[in-house]
Amino acid sequence: MAYDVELADRIRDVLETTDDLDVPSEVVEKQMFGGLGFLVGGHMAVAAGSRGDLMMRVDPDRAGALLAERHVEPMVMGGRPAEGWLRVAAEGCLEVDDLRRWVDVGLERVRQLPPKPGKG
Repeated sequence: MAYDVELADRIRDVLETTDDLDVPSEVVEKQMFGGLGFLVGGHMAVAAGSRGDLMMRVDPDRAGALLAERHVEPMVMGGRPAEGWLRVAAEGCLEVDDLRRWVDVGLERVRQLPPKPGKG
């Protein structure tokens, strides 16, 4: 199943207006996990899923608090929750401020990680 093109466009808009991020040189788009991932430093920060849902990378120490929020659930891969990943249902991403908040959570996490070799 293909990713949600409208959500991917909305994520691009958010990334392009993120003050401390140079989109052309720092962000790479890559199809993965059935969605379109947005990578920074070689690490996927967020991805547009196929049902308008957003996958995001999170600090595992923050996952519990984030899971308590509406529309947030564990990201399940291969039948098991993926540590450090959460899914936000489409309803939790409808407003631009909500989408920006979740994209910022993903960006915050990947900025804590060392860049992958050859990825800046």
